[in-house]
Amino acid sequence: MRILKEIPHEHCKITLLTWNQKYIVKIEQGLLEQIYKISEVEVMSPEEVEQAVLREDFMAKVLHRFEEMHQDWYQTLDI
Repeated sequence: MRILKEIPHEHCKITLLTWNQKYIVKIEQGLLEQIYKISEVEVMSPEEVEQAVLREDFMAKVLHRFEEMHQDWYQTLDI
């Protein structure tokens, strides 16, 4: 697995990696992470992946999903 770049974002850490003919987008917020795997055949370049990741509508869903993940975890712990 090779790190291609870190994509700046104000609310989470985004890392773009490549491995086994796939781009891997790892998005971290605190102790939680979401990972997206995209076949290199589906996109032309790492830049195209970066543009897709930084789309406002996509990042809004990612951040909402993090909120849901936090809620799920804390409900499981009964906190």
